[in-house]
Amino acid sequence: MKSRKEKYDELERKRDQALRPAGGDANEKQHKRGKRTARERIDALVDDGSFIELDQFAVHRSIAFGLEEKEFLGDGVVTGRALIDGRQVFLFSQDFTVLGGSLGEVFAEKICKVMDLALRTGSPMIGINDSGGARIQEGVVSLGGYAEIFWRNVQASGVIPQISLVAGPCAGGAVYSPAITDFIIMTEKIAQMFITGPEIIKTVTGEDVTFEELGGAVTHATKSGVAHLTASDEDQMVALAKSLLSFIPQNNLEDPPRYACDDDPAREVAALDGVVPDQPNKPYDMHDVIVPIMDNGEFFEISPLYAQNIITGFGRVNGRTVAIVGNQPQVLAGVLDIDSSIKAARFVRFCDAFNVPLVTFVDVPGFLPGTEQEYGGIIKHGAKLLYAFAEATVPKITIITRKAYGGAYDVMASKHIRADVNIAWPTAEIAVMGAEGAVRTIFRREISAAKDKDAKMQELIDEYTERFDNPYIAAERGYVDDVVEARHTRRVIAKSLDMLANKRVDRPKRKHGNIPL
Repeated sequence: MKSRKEKYDELERKRDQALRPAGGDANEKQHKRGKRTARERIDALVDDGSFIELDQFAVHRSIAFGLEEKEFLGDGVVTGRALIDGRQVFLFSQDFTVLGGSLGEVFAEKICKVMDLALRTGSPMIGINDSGGARIQEGVVSLGGYAEIFWRNVQASGVIPQISLVAGPCAGGAVYSPAITDFIIMTEKIAQMFITGPEIIKTVTGEDVTFEELGGAVTHATKSGVAHLTASDEDQMVALAKSLLSFIPQNNLEDPPRYACDDDPAREVAALDGVVPDQPNKPYDMHDVIVPIMDNGEFFEISPLYAQNIITGFGRVNGRTVAIVGNQPQVLAGVLDIDSSIKAARFVRFCDAFNVPLVTFVDVPGFLPGTEQEYGGIIKHGAKLLYAFAEATVPKITIITRKAYGGAYDVMASKHIRADVNIAWPTAEIAVMGAEGAVRTIFRREISAAKDKDAKMQELIDEYTERFDNPYIAAERGYVDDVVEARHTRRVIAKSLDMLANKRVDRPKRKHGNIPL
């Protein structure tokens, strides 16, 4: 029979073994790849001394293909609870040094346990991914483990925030859990996400592609839109994750954290009066509108490299978190297309699920024309953004800075789809289309019959502009609540947030709507 000292010594040995399950050399190899170990990643992310590990001594149960001779305490994933800036989170960190971070039965069970705890306690869930995929030796059991995680991702969706940090490979079935989560942050030149690797693609399609070209951070941040943010290294990844968490609540029953504000909510931003050019087709940067309005000029942009004709992100006004959606006249004139509609719709739905008020800046000439867009389904994809704004019950504040044309005017959080506060700047143009296009359509015969067609055209454009390219007809009908000087926009938003702080909406009883996916 072991003595008490022997039992305590055994515990100490096991804990030491669990800290380096694959040995010290394996940790050094991880460092040489430019990556932290699983535990180092947790330590860098969470408050000092706050991490409580679960299932440190768990091991796999498989005896197939020699696994009975390879037993690693923790089974390749570190799981537990911690605090980030004093707020509770649950998290897992995959350990690439153990069987390439491959997922097996026990590995999956550990992740499922912390996901269940996160849901029961209303705490954000963070996954740090660095895995080669399913553990082949465990066969269908590993696939079942993935499905159990996916199921929990879906149950948690819209209930607790879910954030995926991709710090290494994430391949095959492993990518679907991050894909369901709310935000994905990837490290550049180290992290990859793909369904099938370059070798399989070469065999099946004949395409030659590198891992980085196929599924690197830059690829997913610019081409696919899968990654919301990229980090140059793991330090920046940690900083981005912490900043993101600071804007969002613990769960769907809470409001986002409110911070003390030393920036006057009634502060005028005089520069905004001159930001919209006199020429209607001249671009400007919508960031020059958004950033000065936010508390201390802080704006945390989401998906800044993807579908850049629309801007999404978080900021604060008088200490309150707000979600920003804004057309970007500097890119494709700010039109809505397939990618921008999908990007903004997903963001709007996240914010509505987690009680983040929506502030929308509108300068949109319409939807992008062309066969590529029509064949690609711009009708149904554009409808996603319409659906998201119409479905949202959080406070909705809309500012029309310049163009609000056609169906895109309706889609961009118009009064007609139940925005709460709609204001326009004096430079706003609210119409079915721009003056030239409208005149060519309405007065085709008059222009054709005129002796001086150019003069007649200009005369009619001037008349149309005077009558319709302004915010006052919409204001007369109550479609906009007020026309205000641009410099007062911050004050209007702050007062509107105060007014709408206790907004309540009774929704129809139904299982769920059917968004046009």
